[in-house]
Amino acid sequence: MSETLHLSAEAREQVGKGASRVLRRAGRTPAVVYGDKQTPVSIHLEEKALRKALSTGHFLNSIVELTIDGGTVIRTLPKDVAFHPVSDRPVHVDFLRVSATHAVHVKVPVVFINEDAAPGIKKGGVLNIVAHELELVSIPEAIPNDITVDLTGLEIGDSIHLADLTLPEGVKVITHEADATIATIVLPSEPEPVEGDEAA
Repeated sequence: MSETLHLSAEAREQVGKGASRVLRRAGRTPAVVYGDKQTPVSIHLEEKALRKALSTGHFLNSIVELTIDGGTVIRTLPKDVAFHPVSDRPVHVDFLRVSATHAVHVKVPVVFINEDAAPGIKKGGVLNIVAHELELVSIPEAIPNDITVDLTGLEIGDSIHLADLTLPEGVKVITHEADATIATIVLPSEPEPVEGDEAA
C-alpha cells in the first residue's frame, strides 16, 4: 500500500498567469483541488516541500492529505504535475478529492525482482518487458506503490501474464486482458550483419 503524504497549503485568492508568476518567485507552486462534485479550490504549496514529495517516486499514486490554511484537511490524489520545460521546476499541480469508499484510477509501475534467480537470464536470455506500468482501479487505501513480479525459476521462453500477478484486495487492472503478457524471457536478438561482413 502506498504511504499517505502530507502537505501544507494556502488558499489562493488571485488566479491567472501574473498571480502564478508572483507565487513562483516566492518559492510557491500554484495548484488546484477538484472533484467529488465540489467547487474547485485554488491553492499554493511550498515548492521545497512539493519537491520532497515528488522525490518519493510514487507521488502520483499516493494519497496526499492537504492541510489548507492550517485548518481544513482534504484527502486527495495527485492527477497531474506540470514542469517548466527548461528549469524542470514544478509549476502547477492538479489534485483530485477522494473518499475512502470511492475507487480511483491510477497508473502504477511494474517492478521485476530476482533476475539473478531466473535460469533463463543466467543462460543469456533477456527480459523483454511488455508492460512497464498498469492502470488500476483501486480504493484509495489499497493503492500500491508498484506491482512486483518475481522472476525466480523462469527459463528462456517463459512469459508472465496478467493472470499470474497477485494484486492487493480492492485493486483491479483495467487496461489489459486477463491473459495479456507482461514480460517474456527471450533469446538476445542477433546483431544485423554489416555490409563489409557479408562481402567477407
